[in-house]
Amino acid sequence: MRCIRRMRARRAYTLLEMAIVVTMIGLLIAIALPRAAAVRDRASVRAAMADLGAAFSLARRAALSQRALVSVVLDTATATVEVRAGGSRLWRRTLGDSYGIVLGANRDSAVYDPRGLGYGVSNLSLSVRRGQMVDTLTMSRLGRVRW
Repeated sequence: MRCIRRMRARRAYTLLEMAIVVTMIGLLIAIALPRAAAVRDRASVRAAMADLGAAFSLARRAALSQRALVSVVLDTATATVEVRAGGSRLWRRTLGDSYGIVLGANRDSAVYDPRGLGYGVSNLSLSVRRGQMVDTLTMSRLGRVRW
């Protein structure tokens, strides 16, 4: 009867048990946080690349349908992409604010001619970076885009 009373009387954890549990939780968090950051960075870069691909696709389709020059203007300082045709803005996206990425480019714009071909372009390269994740988009002289 005495053993049963002693077992029932103990309703709290010892300081040692609490310290072990807190240490184990800390170790699990230390292992999981870098992986979560890498997953977040990868998702942001992929989404930004999809938006860039959409911008170039829109510009090419607009050039073909309007039979006019259509440009994709890149602002690497603010990571902004605009599609312009005939002095008007068709599309604009601030990728830096939306995805927290850094945009790098070897040119500040690309232009599609009325046939949907790159106009005056020698291979445009765009790099999108967030954390350790980097992806590159290239536009050939023919106006084709790959990423």
